[in-house]
Amino acid sequence: MDRELILLNNLKTLRKKKGFSQEELASLVGTTRQTIIAIEKGIFNPSAKLALLLCVALDCKFEDLFYF
Repeated sequence: MDRELILLNNLKTLRKKKGFSQEELASLVGTTRQTIIAIEKGIFNPSAKLALLLCVALDCKFEDLFYF
């Protein structure tokens, strides 16, 4: 595969739809606000565990939260 796959996300949109602040979501999934910011900006790709915890917290499917 010659091209790099970039994981994109709808975290900010889904977080706001659920009414969570970055701090509240971070607390729910056991991470920091800075990590949530980095994921939302596409600077950091979460581990599989954190990605699944985010899906549970936001009550959404993985493919609704993350995409290529």
